[in-house]
Amino acid sequence: MDIIERDIYALICSSDGIKAREIARKLKKDKGLINHYLYASPYMHELCYCDEGYNWHGYIRQRRPHRGLEDFCGYYSTVQEFLDLEESEWFEALKSGCIRIGRNLNDTRGLFHSFQDTAQTMRALFNDLEEVGCKDWEIAFELRIKKSRFIRIYADVLVITEKYVFSLEFKMNDKIEEEEVLQAAKYSAYQEVLFGPDYDVIPVLVLTRAHDLFKYIQMKDTTAEIPVCSGDMLFNIFDEYLGFLD
Repeated sequence: MDIIERDIYALICSSDGIKAREIARKLKKDKGLINHYLYASPYMHELCYCDEGYNWHGYIRQRRPHRGLEDFCGYYSTVQEFLDLEESEWFEALKSGCIRIGRNLNDTRGLFHSFQDTAQTMRALFNDLEEVGCKDWEIAFELRIKKSRFIRIYADVLVITEKYVFSLEFKMNDKIEEEEVLQAAKYSAYQEVLFGPDYDVIPVLVLTRAHDLFKYIQMKDTTAEIPVCSGDMLFNIFDEYLGFLD
């Protein structure tokens, strides 16, 4: 996705409806070029729509709350709403949401236990963060955007703060596997497009069977690093970026 395409998508998704000529004016580009992107780009074609007044809208807006995000998640709410639910209520809501978005619920490999393990880790994290004003953050479980062969954006858990999106890949494992590190980072560039220029996306691999683990792992053949932590050290990832302990 090139710069113009990203800028067009961000303008659409941060507005309440915008015409092609207004996009062209704001970006100082020819309207013909803008129209080409509007009708040819997979992001605009799959994640935006044009109404009868020729105003373009995004299915997921790029400001809080991220209206429309819930349509692509098994479960979406504020942190406070998540904490207010009994675990069994949350689990039933997640399963229902997964069916709605077409998420495969084959439990032969312990998927449901993985869901519950993830939720328990997140509840423990938010209890640790209780004093730092996290209750109005957004949380999404099982993001699945699979509109066409061009767009695939997945995440186990997203936590959306004022300026960061923490994209958490959960594994019931106690060892760092290269394949899982790559999986955690795989969709972060697409998530950056989805949430727009006002957000930094932080991909994190969380190993819930490990203990006292927090380190950065360099990805193969790159200079990029990704944080890896155990469930009991997830607080430290958030502190690394948000600075609670400073």
